[in-house]
Amino acid sequence: MGRKVNVIGVGMVKFQKPGASEGYEVMARGAITEALKDAGVAFDELEQAYAGYVFGDSTCGQRAVYSVGKTGIPVINVNNNCSTGSTALYLARQAVEGGLAECVLAVGFEQMQKGALNSAWSDRTNPLDQHVNVMNEQQGVNQAPFAAQMFGGAGREYRWRHDTRRETFAKVAEKARKHAARNPFALFREVLSVEQILASDEVFDPLTRFQCCPPTCGAAAAILCSDEFAKRKGLTNPVWIAAQTMTTDFPSSFETSMIKMVGYDMAKQAAAQLYEKAGLGPEDVQVVELHDCFTANELLTYEAIGLCPEGGAEQFIWDEDNTYGGDVVVNPSGGLLSKGHPLGATGLAQCTELVWHLRGTAGERQVPEAKVALQHNLGLGGACVMTMYRRG
Repeated sequence: MGRKVNVIGVGMVKFQKPGASEGYEVMARGAITEALKDAGVAFDELEQAYAGYVFGDSTCGQRAVYSVGKTGIPVINVNNNCSTGSTALYLARQAVEGGLAECVLAVGFEQMQKGALNSAWSDRTNPLDQHVNVMNEQQGVNQAPFAAQMFGGAGREYRWRHDTRRETFAKVAEKARKHAARNPFALFREVLSVEQILASDEVFDPLTRFQCCPPTCGAAAAILCSDEFAKRKGLTNPVWIAAQTMTTDFPSSFETSMIKMVGYDMAKQAAAQLYEKAGLGPEDVQVVELHDCFTANELLTYEAIGLCPEGGAEQFIWDEDNTYGGDVVVNPSGGLLSKGHPLGATGLAQCTELVWHLRGTAGERQVPEAKVALQHNLGLGGACVMTMYRRG
């Protein structure tokens, strides 16, 4: 292990529907400015910047950073599908931990278009071709959005294996809406019942429309620094990264399981490595932000990262051990399902939310006595980034 890495500043902008947001550089400027203000750091104290986005031309990261300042620092553009924001955070953490920099920026942003995600290139190998092959062999391919077919298929496989009710998946979305109602940064703040969620249009069984994350525009940022830098700035007891891991696909992702194809084993291994590095387990965690791009993935992730035993997710959900008053509060922000999912920004929005809880500044959605926080961010193609945060 290298040096201790602190998260001394975070910021984000309110998430918006495509077409309703400002430009990516304007959103990024808002998030970076808030993070700098939160940290009490001037832009010219930053030594490096890692900028994450999925959709956009090359060097959008520079354009986003230039909207705040031009000091000639290295700006590294990052693209790792839906785990892009956490990958930027991962690289920033490595720079500080390894002694290469004292104070570093990680920023993520996305200016998305309406509709389901599609590949931008048709004249080269699709990076998800092996994943699609698994889906084609296991369940075939239809006209539904590909991501919904993948995660919906994993949910269907889980249902067949454990005789899980369709209402259980909808219960996850109901929780997301309840949590988002308290979050002024969230896209969808209207509370919905299980019945309303099930009555929405079916996308791919067991998923209905309200069980799928929406295309979203937004930005979030974090300032990371060494202990020495924090002390020079007079900062006491900052939130710090206790451990962080990243995994990519294993051979099992491309065998005979939709569940494993959508990242179950990546998450399981990332969690195991994280707990070993941190010297903490899921039982020590009070608050979690995890990658609920679809309700099926939240359910699967409970088991993959050890919040409940394998096969125990349905009871975990109906016992409400995933919300306030239960074992752990999962996605107090409303998660991707309700807060929204601007791909490049999501990982840093998760970071921002968890830092607020560990500081005790999360307002109406504050998790009581939060001391340890856990983050899970997944990108098909694939990468899973997990981070453990502590304070005190």
